[in-house]
Amino acid sequence: MPPSAPTRAPQLPESIRDLFPALARTGEVYLDSAATTQKPRPVIETIHDYHAARTANAGRGTYPWATSLDARLARVRARAAAFIGARHPDEVVFTAGATAALNAVALSWGLAELADGDQILYNPRDHASNIYPWHHLRDLLARFGRRIELVAYRSTATGEADIADILAALTPRTRLITTSHLHHVYGGRTTLEELRGRLDPRVLLCFDCSQSGGHLPVDVTELGADFAVFAAHKMFGAPGTGILYCHRRIHDRLLPFLPGGGSGVRLTGTGLTRSGMPELLEGGTHNIPGILALGSALEVLESLDMTVVAAHNRELTLRLIDGLRRVPGCEFLPGPAYASCAVGYGILSFTLPGISAADLGFVLSELGFLVRTGLHCAPGADSESVRVSTHVYNTRDEIDRFTACVRTIAEEVS
Repeated sequence: MPPSAPTRAPQLPESIRDLFPALARTGEVYLDSAATTQKPRPVIETIHDYHAARTANAGRGTYPWATSLDARLARVRARAAAFIGARHPDEVVFTAGATAALNAVALSWGLAELADGDQILYNPRDHASNIYPWHHLRDLLARFGRRIELVAYRSTATGEADIADILAALTPRTRLITTSHLHHVYGGRTTLEELRGRLDPRVLLCFDCSQSGGHLPVDVTELGADFAVFAAHKMFGAPGTGILYCHRRIHDRLLPFLPGGGSGVRLTGTGLTRSGMPELLEGGTHNIPGILALGSALEVLESLDMTVVAAHNRELTLRLIDGLRRVPGCEFLPGPAYASCAVGYGILSFTLPGISAADLGFVLSELGFLVRTGLHCAPGADSESVRVSTHVYNTRDEIDRFTACVRTIAEEVS
């Protein structure tokens, strides 16, 4: 028998860019998906349809418009649970975004559980949304006589959490380790898998998956996460919507986050009595069009296959690194450029001598390349940089033209 032809690795469909109407209306190259992703047509249509026909509130009426929304939101919750690897839909809480989700962890869990002398381990180079809530929690608790300690750990040259530094910082009073699953500036991926079996069961793990969700496969069960947060607008969804994953084992240790209508609490003669999850953390009216749009975004991502999406971003990252290595004086921030193997998740940051990051970003935008510049919402950053971030709608040709443009600028300012 003749030898079989080699199996071709799955690829993104050639028509992928047609899903994103905004890209058809511009000549610019969008390289800022870590800030927010472009929106596919099904997401746009879902938001429009909600407002254009049978607008109603969910969980507030028994007429068909309202009850059909109840069922649709339940389906999105189940789809979201499956997408992130949660075992139960009631582990998925809809929030106003990743920032709201992290604050919910701090206030719903931290206020209830942390005692005087307890510690939280965090990375001061993470996104502000995974730093400020813990400082706010410390300040709130101090007003009531409870002193908790925030212990900083380092990042490695590859942009990942420094596991050795975390291990050195652990004490019997450690109660939470919080980290970026995919760093928003460095593009380093952290799983904390080296800590498995080495932690006291009282130590909880919190992952900020704002950059990994929708960019690579994420399984919160495999991560061993107690909490994980996702930003819908960075995974093709709409702004103002997010996911908070809460493992079932900690449900009975949470306080209500937003007590009010539909918040999973009721008033009795002895005060507020809590009910179940996820209602406990979902007080008020849901962002219904945002949640429905999240469902449509997840459908798009599932149709593309997350392993294929991740492979595409890895290829573009490696191509970007290779191109920028040829640019005179280009300096990479920590991340995949320093890895010993071929890794990359669609985020890379760099600087050029002789020109500030802000000026470089301005020149690039004038030439049609849209990138992020500055400190990137990282309070512990030492200096500003240019960040390039990709997604499925970016191409090899765009990366090649971008690196050629940076090389030309570098030669002119040297």
